[in-house]
Amino acid sequence: MTAQSKTYDESLARAYEHVRRWLSSIDERPVGPRVTATDLLEDVGGPLPDDGKDPAEVVDELAAKADPGLMAIGSGRFFGWVMGGTLPAGLAADWMVSGWDQNAGMRYSTPATAALEESAARWLLELLHLPSTADVGFVTGATMSNFTCLAAARHAVLATAGWDVERDGLTGAPKVHVLVGAERHDTIDLALRYLGLGQPEPVGSDEQGRIRVDALAEALAAIPQGEPIVLCLQAGNVHSGAFDPFAEAVALAHERGAWVHVDGAFGLWAAASPALSDLVEGLSGADSWTTDAHKTLNVPYDCGLAIVADSVAMRAAMGVHASYLVPDETGPGDPYEKVPELSRRARGVPVWAVLRSLGRQGVTGLVDGLVANAGEIASGLAAIDGVEVLNDVVYTQVCVSFGSDERTREVTARLIADGTTWMSGSRWRGRDVLRISVSNWSTDARDVRLSVDAVRAAAAS
Repeated sequence: MTAQSKTYDESLARAYEHVRRWLSSIDERPVGPRVTATDLLEDVGGPLPDDGKDPAEVVDELAAKADPGLMAIGSGRFFGWVMGGTLPAGLAADWMVSGWDQNAGMRYSTPATAALEESAARWLLELLHLPSTADVGFVTGATMSNFTCLAAARHAVLATAGWDVERDGLTGAPKVHVLVGAERHDTIDLALRYLGLGQPEPVGSDEQGRIRVDALAEALAAIPQGEPIVLCLQAGNVHSGAFDPFAEAVALAHERGAWVHVDGAFGLWAAASPALSDLVEGLSGADSWTTDAHKTLNVPYDCGLAIVADSVAMRAAMGVHASYLVPDETGPGDPYEKVPELSRRARGVPVWAVLRSLGRQGVTGLVDGLVANAGEIASGLAAIDGVEVLNDVVYTQVCVSFGSDERTREVTARLIADGTTWMSGSRWRGRDVLRISVSNWSTDARDVRLSVDAVRAAAAS
């Protein structure tokens, strides 16, 4: 053992013990944090000390100070927003990625991480029934995945119109019409803003948030022939969990030469379950797909997946070439050609580890289990006096109302203050709601029962 390696030993040993204690406490501790960030800043802030401190002592101090401000997102009773937990193989692999400290941008210099990510990408395409020739980029999350996919879309539709956006920019370019469902996720708008494409053109949706095919047909017909079009569809509405009618919508859009992108941040994983095949019929016919492995697959943050059928478009939009970037002549190109970053951690390695740990049947079981738990929670909540389940529970989302908006807000606040479970408040179709997102692999029947009981108690107060 070298002197350098010894310097890590005590810090890593203490970090392991703190994390082990944290993981063992999750089932019993309140799900929500016990202090605010402002409160905590008084303890961790102040002027930067003149003198340093032993690394192992810093680890102890960090663990002690952070503890009251930590959210138990890994709890089986955390249903806020759409955040998965972390499977054991993914957590361990993520630690190894940090220890290896590989820059995963270049295939030539870090062949181990490149090969693992390429393997994970192939497995993902196979699991999700997407084109085997598609490119997969490992980005930070769903926002950057939407950005990457829509950058490829921008390149492709403008190239078809005779415009080189990488060379000439957007000034003077043909207008790109971006059609979106009225209930798309806000990260679509954010990605379009980053790309200089401005506000999208909303298309009407039904009562579950699915894009209406008749409204889409009207919107497409209103666009002059030959003008560039991008259509953004959705796999998993963030409130209802509903899926757009892909087969019909993709066919309509492709008739007009449009690029079709699917935002499936958490819902794309439905394609891995035969039981959910009706939700994703026609999805594979799109041109690009967004998902986030931290959500349904339960891989550690940060790990978005940008999947593009047209590798030329993806690499034209994202790629860069410089004399100091040594290319690998033996494979399919470098990872940095498919993402917004040159330097990044090997975030695809935990994906490989989780897929290897679960196998095909395990992924299917994970997805089906989340859907089953959502159904059980919806049934339990519907049996409580004064509770109305507002959505068709077809996937992992449940939205409920307690009557008036005021009462819904009050019950939500009492529920969060109790700490047994965490369900986030939101607003959907003009009503305040309590929204439940079932995303954690560890949620079991006991978690479901305790969470429903906690809602019942909050509603009865």
